[in-house]
Amino acid sequence: MIRVNLPDQPPTFRQPTPAELPWWWRLEDASGEEVSVGADLSGERFANQADAESWVGECFGDLAAEGVDAVVLFEGERRVYGPMSLHP
Repeated sequence: MIRVNLPDQPPTFRQPTPAELPWWWRLEDASGEEVSVGADLSGERFANQADAESWVGECFGDLAAEGVDAVVLFEGERRVYGPMSLHP
């Protein structure tokens, strides 16, 4: 019989906490009010600024189609920048 040492089992998969994903976008309309969007675009959180910026770069057309005019980037409760328009 051959014995193979297997690595430890990974921890049970769980949703990351907001502290683990502190970066998020506030989605706003032209008047600066928060906009609700479809579930596939809402509530996204990110581990770092680069991931957050990449996501908005990939999704800005879909966000604009849902009525988002501008986005504001936050790290936790700290406003990093914005509003940044999604229009040319």
